[in-house]
Amino acid sequence: MAYHPMAKATYIIFIVLKTIRIIRKIDFMQMFKKAIGAALMSLTLMLSALNTQAQEKVNIGDMIPMMSYKMMDVSGEKFNLRELNKDQGLLVIFSCNTCPFVIQWEDRYNELKDMCAANDIGMVLVNSNEAKRSGDDSFEKMQAKAEKEGYKMHYVVDENHQLADAFGAATTPHIFLFNTDAKLAYRGLIDDNGKDKSAVTQPYLKNAISAMVAGEKINPEVTKSIGCSIKRTL
Repeated sequence: MAYHPMAKATYIIFIVLKTIRIIRKIDFMQMFKKAIGAALMSLTLMLSALNTQAQEKVNIGDMIPMMSYKMMDVSGEKFNLRELNKDQGLLVIFSCNTCPFVIQWEDRYNELKDMCAANDIGMVLVNSNEAKRSGDDSFEKMQAKAEKEGYKMHYVVDENHQLADAFGAATTPHIFLFNTDAKLAYRGLIDDNGKDKSAVTQPYLKNAISAMVAGEKINPEVTKSIGCSIKRTL
């Protein structure tokens, strides 16, 4: 079957124009994806910068900040760090309900509480995830979490991450151990293996507590915290 030359030309033009439109759509999608990728990267860098700025506000030898700041405990009572501090010091752990790193390490929380109690050291878990306060880190879910896990220590709400900001806390978990003079003695990790308690070779925090109460030098005094970023509001 023969086609009129004009019909062939029209068909070819149609195909060319359609191809151009498809190419333009592909180019637009690629540009759109690149723009989204760049925006996400910028947001990640911004959040990372916020956490970096938050870090290291409390250094070894610094006093406990915001000791009079009252926080609601899952019991329904309010406490401040001055009240929770004991004769031999205070252990503050920034924690939350659902972070996988918290879930890995939280089977050590009650052991640490027992060790602290035996050495007259106070202990508190602090939830600073203000951006998730209406969801996974609501007060009601904190109460349910504490009951489910059988927490022996206080678990308090840090409204608008004020305490986390004052401490420079960056992750959940993030450990701050203060001595009898309310000065920072150790900061960082619980130990070197969150996944398997039986495989721990460096129980940093327990070693720090033992050395502190014995009046010996803590080594190391600082380890790099590993965990989920504290979910701050912008």
